[in-house]
Amino acid sequence: MNRRQLLTTALATLAGATSAQTVPINKPPLLQVWKDPNCGCCGDWVQHLQASGFLVQVIDTGNVAARKRLGMPDKLGSCHTARVGGYVIEGHVPAADILRLLREKPQALGLAVPGMPIGSPGMDGPEYGGRRDAYDVLLVARDGSTRVFQSHHKT
Repeated sequence: MNRRQLLTTALATLAGATSAQTVPINKPPLLQVWKDPNCGCCGDWVQHLQASGFLVQVIDTGNVAARKRLGMPDKLGSCHTARVGGYVIEGHVPAADILRLLREKPQALGLAVPGMPIGSPGMDGPEYGGRRDAYDVLLVARDGSTRVFQSHHKT
C-alpha cells in the first residue's frame, strides 16, 4: 500500500467509514460581514461566529450600501450585514440559527435580528450586566415579508 492509500484508509477509518474511500472534508462556511470599523459589538459578533466554526471575512466599510445591494429591507436593519451560502444575514443572529438556515435551506432571502437586542451575540458583553432581552430571529422572504424563524426568550 502506498502512502496516499494508507492516508486515505486512515482517514476513512477515523471517520467511521467501512472501506478505504475518500472521506469528504466539510469546509467551515465563509461568511462575509460588512460593518463599521469602529463598532465593538460587530467585532464581538464576528468573534462569536469564529468560535462557532465560521470563516469570517470582514469588510470595514459600513453596511448600509451592502444591505441595499443584497436586498435586505431597511426596516430590518442593524449595525452589520453579512452574506453566507447565498443568504443575507442582518444583525446579531446567533451562529446556531445561521447553521440551521444553511442546513434546512429554505427559500428565503435570509435572516434578520432588527435593532440591537441586549443579550444577543455581540450584545452580551459584561457592560450589559448579564441582561438578556427576548428577541426573535426573522426569516426574510425575497418579497421582504417575514416570519419568526427562532425565538430567544429571557433566561
